[in-house]
Amino acid sequence: MTETETLTYDVVVLGAGPVGENVADRTRAAGLSTAIVESELVGGECSYWACMPSKALLRPVIARADARRLPGLSRAVQGPLDTAAVLARRDEYTSHWHDDGQVGWLDGIGADLHRGHGRLAGPRTVTVTGPDGALKTLTARHAVVVCTGTRAQLPDLPGLDEVRPWTSREATSAEKVPRRLIVVGGGVVATEMATVFQALGSQVTVLVRGKGLLPRMEPFAGELVADALTEAGAELRTGTSVESVTRENGTVVAVTGTGERIEGEEILLATGRAPRTDDIGLDTVGLEPGSWLTVDDTLRVEGTDWLYACGDVNHRALLTHQGKYQARIAGDTIGARAAGTASGEPAPWGPHAATADHHAVPQVVFTDPEAAAVGLSLAEAEQAGHRVRAVDVDLTSVAGAGLYGEGYRGRARMVVDLDERILRGVTFVGPGVGELLHSATVAVAGRIPVDRLWHAVPSYPTISEVWLRLLEAYRG
Repeated sequence: MTETETLTYDVVVLGAGPVGENVADRTRAAGLSTAIVESELVGGECSYWACMPSKALLRPVIARADARRLPGLSRAVQGPLDTAAVLARRDEYTSHWHDDGQVGWLDGIGADLHRGHGRLAGPRTVTVTGPDGALKTLTARHAVVVCTGTRAQLPDLPGLDEVRPWTSREATSAEKVPRRLIVVGGGVVATEMATVFQALGSQVTVLVRGKGLLPRMEPFAGELVADALTEAGAELRTGTSVESVTRENGTVVAVTGTGERIEGEEILLATGRAPRTDDIGLDTVGLEPGSWLTVDDTLRVEGTDWLYACGDVNHRALLTHQGKYQARIAGDTIGARAAGTASGEPAPWGPHAATADHHAVPQVVFTDPEAAAVGLSLAEAEQAGHRVRAVDVDLTSVAGAGLYGEGYRGRARMVVDLDERILRGVTFVGPGVGELLHSATVAVAGRIPVDRLWHAVPSYPTISEVWLRLLEAYRG
C-alpha cells in the first residue's frame, strides 16, 4: 500500500449510517468542512439490515392480524401472505441494497464521502484504506466522530462455524422462508423475527435462556407478546440454554442444556450486540480495541478534547432514533465549540446535552401486539431510588380499543414519581400502540406535572383515551 493523498477537514466522521449522516448534517450546517468514511453501504445497518427491512417485513404481518380482528373483513384475509410480494416490498425499502440515493444526499449537504476502511492513526488523524488498497490520510482540525455501530455478538458454541447461523442481517435479507426456524434469544430481534417468519409459514421455535421475552421492558410486555406468539403457532421455551449446534444433512440441530435435540432448517442467533471498534485504531489514542466508548453528555469520549462517539458504540441506547438524537447534539456541540460559543458544562435538556439518554429513551417493538415504552420501568425507577407508584389500566377499558378490533388485548402502565409528581416512565402493549408512544415521550421528557396532564384531553373514541383512564386510576 502506498499513500496517495493527505486531506484536512474540520471534522472527520467514521461510519456513514444514520448516526454518522446526522453528525455530518449538523457539522455542515455549522459551516464546518466534513469528511465521512464508510466501508460498506452509506445508510448503514438500519437502512439495509435492521430497521427498514425488518419493519417492511413486519408491516403486512401486522396489517393482516389487524384485519382478522374486524368482522366484515376477517374472512377475506384468512389465506396465507404472498411471501414473494412481502420480500419484494422489503427489497424496495432497502433500495435493493444499493446506496446511490443516500450518497446523493451526502453530496447535497456538501460532505465528502471516502469509501474504505477507516482507522484512527493518532489524535485527530484517520487513515482510509480504499477498496483498491490506496491509502488516504484525513486530518481533523476540530473533531473525529466514531459512529461505527455494532455487530451481532455470537455465543461461543461448539459447531457454530460449520452451521453458518443467521444473525439479524441474514434474517432481514433472507431470500426464502425456512420450513422450520430456531430462534435463540428473547429480545427485540428475536421477537420481531419470530413474528415475521411464523406469519410467513415457518414453524418457529424460540429458545430463551431467561425467564421471558423482552426482559428490559415491564414484565407484562413480554408476557403478552409470548402469549400471542404461542397462539400464532410458535413454540416458546424459556429457561432453555443451547450448548452446541451442528448441521446434519442440511438440518440444523441445537442441543439444549438438558440434552434435547431441536431441529430446523436455519437457526437465528439473536443474542446481543458488540461494538464495531475492534479494528478502528483505538490503540493509537490510548483506548482499548473492541471496547464500548464512554462519553459525556456532549458525546465527547472521556479523557479527550477532540474524539466523539455517537450511537451504538457508546452503549447508552442501542436504538437508531436515539443515536440520531446524539448525533444532532454532538454535531451542534462541535460547531459551537469550533466557533467558541460553547462554554462550561452544558445545562441538562439544553442544546448541547444528550439528557434524554438518561431519562426519556423511547422504543417500539413491532410485534403483534406492539410493545412501546419510554423512560424507566417500575423496577428501574425503584432501583434508582425514586419513590414511585405504578398505575395500570387494561386497554380494553377504552372504546377505541374495541373499535380497533374484536378481541383486543392490551395494557398500559405509567410510573409516577410521588415526590416530584411527574412521570418516570410509561409502557403500552397492544395492537397499534406504537403511535401512542410519542405522547408519553413528550410527557416524560417535558417533566409535565401529572396534574397538568389532566387538562390534556384525549380525543374520543381513540385508544389514546387510555391517558384519561390512567389519570383517573392515579387520582382514585
